[in-house]
Amino acid sequence: MLRSPWRVIRRGVAAAVLGAALLGCGADTGTKETDAANAAGNDVTDVTVEPIQETRRLTDAGGVTISLTEKPQRIVCLVALCDDILTELGITPVATNNELLAQPGFLGAEKAKQVDVIPGGFIAPEVEAILSHRPDLVIGLEDTHGKLAPALKDATTFWPMQPAKWQDSVAYLRDVAALTGRTAEGERAERAFRTKLAAAERNKSDRTALIIYGSDENFGVATPGTDVAAGLFPKLADYPWKSRGVEGSYSLEEILAQGVDVLFVETMSFGEPDGTLSEKLAENPLWGKIPAVRDGNVHEVNSEVWAKGRGTRSLGIVLDEAVAALR
Repeated sequence: MLRSPWRVIRRGVAAAVLGAALLGCGADTGTKETDAANAAGNDVTDVTVEPIQETRRLTDAGGVTISLTEKPQRIVCLVALCDDILTELGITPVATNNELLAQPGFLGAEKAKQVDVIPGGFIAPEVEAILSHRPDLVIGLEDTHGKLAPALKDATTFWPMQPAKWQDSVAYLRDVAALTGRTAEGERAERAFRTKLAAAERNKSDRTALIIYGSDENFGVATPGTDVAAGLFPKLADYPWKSRGVEGSYSLEEILAQGVDVLFVETMSFGEPDGTLSEKLAENPLWGKIPAVRDGNVHEVNSEVWAKGRGTRSLGIVLDEAVAALR
């Protein structure tokens, strides 16, 4: 089977699980014991947030060391996580290669137009265009943009991030806050997210939920450990879906067998839209037999936020929408 373009994008979104502990002098998540409990599957989210210390040098959760001589003023985002973090900190990137900033809850469509777009898209951003913005810092996704590191090495600082779970996203938020001096903003954003997650898990639903993504009948399933948003769902509902690799493919037969009560659908289109994923799956007679479909509990969600955002602001939106749907 030929791999669809959205599968290539989603492979960049999914990643191997990273260690939760920060190394070296990187910013502390502030709740090591609680994060370890979360990793083990216990329903505990501590809302305590430790102070963030401003620094010019740190080692992040993936073991990447970032060293700067001054606060970064000109940041280029090659991954939506970067745009999410900067929005939380009240910073606007000088350029980006994605559409997250235009979404509701971020800058919005009009203000986002003021941010230059790097040609080449997510997969192949153009190095010359990146450097034309004279960036102090370039943030990308390690398994997609790591190949750019040699070309950027002598001109700027490149930071390859690779989140696999929400604790990683919080750690990156804290690290960027430490480097940019936006420590109060970082603490406030982390506290808001932890508080929202704790409230959601206190009211965990007994329904079975599922997130699927794609553009056609060869859809994928988002699973904890390879998808940050999906990693929240075991705290919100019954989510009996395990990773089979980064693409996480399932069939409608398997979904029907699990009795999915609430279904979240991320349509990923390239070029002109030609309908939603749920509309295309509706052509299969099995689709209508799924409890979520039969009962009208199928929710087409914003893939820019749900699939690509991965930061605390995006995940907060995911929590709001998921909790409302699971009631």
